[in-house]
Amino acid sequence: MTSNRAWILLAACLMNPLAAASANVVTDWDEKAVAYIQPRMVPPAAYRAMAIVHIAMFDAVNSIEPLYRSDQNSSPATKDTSKDAAAAAAAGTVLKNLFPDAASDIQAALTSYLAGIPDSDAKSNGIKLGEAVATKCLEGRGSHGASVADAYRPVTTAGVYIPTALTVAPQWPELMPFAMTSPSQFRPQPPVALESEQWAKDYNEIKELGGKNSSKRSAQQTEDARFWLLTGPLSTHPLERQIVIRKQMSVIDSARFMAVITAAEADAMIAVMDAKYKYAFWRPITAIRNGDIDGNAATERDAAWQPIDNTPMHPEYPCAHCIVSSALASAIEAMLGTADIPEVTMTSTTAPGVTHRWTNLHAYADEVAAARIAAGFHYRFSTVVGQDMGRQIGTHTVKTIMQPLR
Repeated sequence: MTSNRAWILLAACLMNPLAAASANVVTDWDEKAVAYIQPRMVPPAAYRAMAIVHIAMFDAVNSIEPLYRSDQNSSPATKDTSKDAAAAAAAGTVLKNLFPDAASDIQAALTSYLAGIPDSDAKSNGIKLGEAVATKCLEGRGSHGASVADAYRPVTTAGVYIPTALTVAPQWPELMPFAMTSPSQFRPQPPVALESEQWAKDYNEIKELGGKNSSKRSAQQTEDARFWLLTGPLSTHPLERQIVIRKQMSVIDSARFMAVITAAEADAMIAVMDAKYKYAFWRPITAIRNGDIDGNAATERDAAWQPIDNTPMHPEYPCAHCIVSSALASAIEAMLGTADIPEVTMTSTTAPGVTHRWTNLHAYADEVAAARIAAGFHYRFSTVVGQDMGRQIGTHTVKTIMQPLR
């Protein structure tokens, strides 16, 4: 090898920090699960589904190498059972159950993945273990309210037209959480009073900054707003997978890490929907077009105001994107012992050609929160409350479930 060629290869390795690390069965099946779940479910349901997938993988692997407290889905296993086969079979079994219409595609993906593991008793036992644990996990979780019919009653008077789009997950406040004691455990105080100075301040901020054609919003703020129009697991799991890979976690530690984070994300969605439907606070597009009826002289009406994109179909308070990003950030910080992380990158389908980078979890969560103001979706007080709820839920989850046995 020539000296120049050696330097070129070294430079390439330094530019690509993943070159020295590799994915494992947990990150592989996380990526596959996101691909199946993201286009088929709204974010609250998607995060719950991802938690079930990861808890099944964790319990399967933890049955073989019991280092952490189980979610009561463990099955007897010998130490020579294949962890890779067990985790893959667990994830595939959950996904096939969740999406029977795609069962043949999922089975094909599972068969292809398992073909890469040498045939042996360890592999066969791993497949059986993964299937058994996944079945227990699905039976234990059931729907727990997720399949309850949407019975949301729109506010209206007889004969008066209102927009007819369905709201998102109005039944979520009734779900059984993964780590919280109840959906309302971290319910915040009511939103700020409409006659208050804080309401006027945050109303006018988002009216100026979050408008579709705002001249107050910087180019970077506009990019961030569009970048974080992306929601659901596709907006969080790439970051989580990269941390697992860059930290070179073992399969069991990867499984626990991802299971805890996904449980925190799912509980964050339950908690935020509980608060949203409890307080039913109006979105900026509603408030600003009705600024003359809020009883506050400092809020002027703008009859034609629009946010940067279509407003999500659920009440405003608190900010859902904020609670999820802060929950995962706090859970990761609690598990790693620091908010500083190896550099992670993300792209977004809603901002083509843009790549964002972070080396600190707080910076990531703060970017998400600020983007929801710039997009015209959330008032500042709602982002502050959402982030605070997320931090509490993330820390609580790490302290509550899948604790080390030693």
